[in-house]
Amino acid sequence: MDNHSKPSRSNRGAKSGHRSGAGKNSSAGLIRIVAGSWRGRKIPVVDADGLRPTGDRVRETLFNWLQLHIPGRRCLDLFAGSGALGLEAASRGAASVSLVESSARVSSQLRETLRDLGADESVTLHSNTAEAFLATEPEPYDVIFVDPPFDLQVHERILNTLVPYLAPEALVYVELPTAQRELLERLPAELEVVRDKRFGDVTVFLLQHVGVAP
Repeated sequence: MDNHSKPSRSNRGAKSGHRSGAGKNSSAGLIRIVAGSWRGRKIPVVDADGLRPTGDRVRETLFNWLQLHIPGRRCLDLFAGSGALGLEAASRGAASVSLVESSARVSSQLRETLRDLGADESVTLHSNTAEAFLATEPEPYDVIFVDPPFDLQVHERILNTLVPYLAPEALVYVELPTAQRELLERLPAELEVVRDKRFGDVTVFLLQHVGVAP
């Protein structure tokens, strides 16, 4: 994500904005997979404009929330960036993980990371925008990570577009600026907040897909 849109953190990790680039990838740092079959493995973060760090505390909180909901499930990371969220889910036993990343440069690094981890069977990379990927009408997912670059201001549109691709009782993780938490007042009727936590200027939420009374 754009690092003037989101506060910088000393812990490592990254998300990317919508960028393109060419040439050899260089690393701006490493993030560590916390648990599961790839526990302790380190993922390179591309040194590219627009990447911003994602704090370890946030990821730890998220996967504490999700620890019983990842094994055997279909997961989707719509704004993959470094791949930290999707690869953590794969490491923890997700049946499959789809990573969606619009930057050609960041996608190139993700492909290398997947090869290094031997993740070809469980993780699929889609070099596309989130909107274009959803337009392909994928099969429903059980866990979805929605953490777009804040400058894009696409949270509301993406959450509305996602609804048809959510399995019953699917969980959706959302990260957004604390100042924009009023977005939760405009959620689709099919989504309700089940967990939330503030990390300074950033607030994270876990939403659940619920049935809507006729």
